Amino acid sequence: MAEPCSARLQGDVSSLGTALRALVNNPQFSDVTFVVGREQQKVFAHRCVLACRCQAFQGMLAQVPVGSQDSSSSVPPQGPFILGNVQPEVFLAVIEFLYTNSVTLNSHIVLEVLTSSVEYGLQDLCKLCVKFIKDTLSVEQVCEALQAAVTYGQTDLQQHCLAFIEGCTAAVVRTQGFRELSDVVLARVLRSDRLAVDELDLVQAVREWAHVSSAVLERPVPEVAALPVQELRLPLLAPSELVTLESHNQRDMLIPVESIVAAWRAHALRKGTGVPSRLCRPRRGTRPRDHHRHLEPHTK
Repeated sequence: MAEPCSARLQGDVSSLGTALRALVNNPQFSDVTFVVGREQQKVFAHRCVLACRCQAFQGMLAQVPVGSQDSSSSVPPQGPFILGNVQPEVFLAVIEFLYTNSVTLNSHIVLEVLTSSVEYGLQDLCKLCVKFIKDTLSVEQVCEALQAAVTYGQTDLQQHCLAFIEGCTAAVVRTQGFRELSDVVLARVLRSDRLAVDELDLVQAVREWAHVSSAVLERPVPEVAALPVQELRLPLLAPSELVTLESHNQRDMLIPVESIVAAWRAHALRKGTGVPSRLCRPRRGTRPRDHHRHLEPHTK
């Protein structure tokens, strides 16, 4: 007797997606409710869809077995679950992805959707967010995107953001996003040789960043700026610029005195002895100064 034949045949996938999309935030047949954001917006969902698509939701929605000691405190099947720290639009984007494996994004919510994708362990959604961010990156958003990329370990996005910043540094350092960078991420930016801005302008940008951070964190300027200022290339500045820098520094002590002394020493000795080689290396946007030729042997 011949063995029976078997095959897996697939119908129109688009019709399935359309049907599932119709269930997004649809109270019909819904068996779980979320109350989302400060607006306390109700979002309706279906327990089986969320549980089979996301382990985080599976754990959230798991019911305590009837008869157990904790059964009296179990959450009713329909909820509601209170999610006060997420925007309704962001949560609905996550729900849309869980139902349809696609997501509707815009530049206002994409970074928060990325955050939610990491929190819920949704790697495919995370990839879609990263792609959207890279495709729509702007001067105003790039620093916030870089901060998120570092926070969530998105190496590819980090590199993309850094390359973007290197291409239009002068505009980026004037943005609010630049002033909101963490000290670690700012220091990472300042290590780049390809920043398209002069060192004097970069020093001023870091000074403005430090004053904002000092006010937000309620810590002294020298303390909040300790890490980033190590990446400022003071030996590249001309003597007259160093004089002005010293005058400004008396007001906030942004830069350690020993760093300024090292820059003066480089001028006096006409070489970068005693200064890390990276601090004597002109960036892509550094305006040429006469003394730079004396630093060149030290950078080779």
